[in-house]
Amino acid sequence: MRKEYDFSSSRKNPHAARLKKQVTIRLDEEAISYFKAVSTEVGIPYQSLINLYLRDCVATKRRPHLDWRGR
Repeated sequence: MRKEYDFSSSRKNPHAARLKKQVTIRLDEEAISYFKAVSTEVGIPYQSLINLYLRDCVATKRRPHLDWRGR
């Protein structure tokens, strides 16, 4: 390994706009446990699995059914 590297001719990552953005969200324990269990079954890290699920929701324009009125 070199002591120093020359980055003078380097360029920005052309795919940087498509990289993931780190965010903090609060999820309940039941949701985390569910995705962790599924992730061990399919062999994908649970955070990646959650991301894949959310991307699928975006692609199919799926929205959650929320009914806040009393039954």
